[in-house]
Amino acid sequence: MFQQEEHPWRPGVNRGTFQPCARQVADRTCNSVVAERAGARYPTSVHTFDPAAPSPDAARTSPAASRNLEPILEVLRAHLPASGPVLEVAAGTGQHAAAFAAALPGLDWTPSDPSADARASVEAWRDNGPANLKPCLPVDVLDAETWPDATFKAVFCANMIHIAPAAATSALMRLAGRVLTRPGGLLVIYGPFLEPDVATAPSNLAFDDSLRSRDPDWGLRDRDAVIAAAGEHGLAFTLRKAMPANNLMLLFRAWP
Repeated sequence: MFQQEEHPWRPGVNRGTFQPCARQVADRTCNSVVAERAGARYPTSVHTFDPAAPSPDAARTSPAASRNLEPILEVLRAHLPASGPVLEVAAGTGQHAAAFAAALPGLDWTPSDPSADARASVEAWRDNGPANLKPCLPVDVLDAETWPDATFKAVFCANMIHIAPAAATSALMRLAGRVLTRPGGLLVIYGPFLEPDVATAPSNLAFDDSLRSRDPDWGLRDRDAVIAAAGEHGLAFTLRKAMPANNLMLLFRAWP
């Protein structure tokens, strides 16, 4: 079993190694594993297995995002830097982006999504959102021409890689490897995974079957394969965090 505390890169301390960090994050209860993400080459936030509902001001909401927001935020509070720029990949409805920016006012939170519908929803959230919630960028992990030139202290991606082509996983790692500050930039991935040393919950097996029946290139990704893909782009795995409803958060740090 993997460690429950992150071992982040710390500049100037035993260069080339990770040092333990004494931070624990408690799990909270949430109900189901569903996809809410958007994408030009994967499902949009307005055609989801857990339907996104429009509100009067065009800011869409998702029951999935409502349920998993607080558990995810608790982990982000423990590991994100106190200040600096953060890029969210596949922001979907923008519900996460608005909530996380409001809860973490020292961060400049930049959402992104290749879907025009998703970006419209994010911008609707921005209309009444905090000042540190930045305009939504049209980032498509499968199209490097859309990637930002800026650098970020952290990259966050939730519920995307299992409802996207398999190539999106390595593309996400390549993007993070390019835009994260080094050393120490943080990549955070949230969602369901297959784990060789952990029994897969029946609900996750059924979810995987359902995804693959829709598109053979979708499906839950193997945790170790995701870790290996990250390593190919200079991202060291630092934490596996069990989350409600059989999800995980996987954390990685950018090496020099």
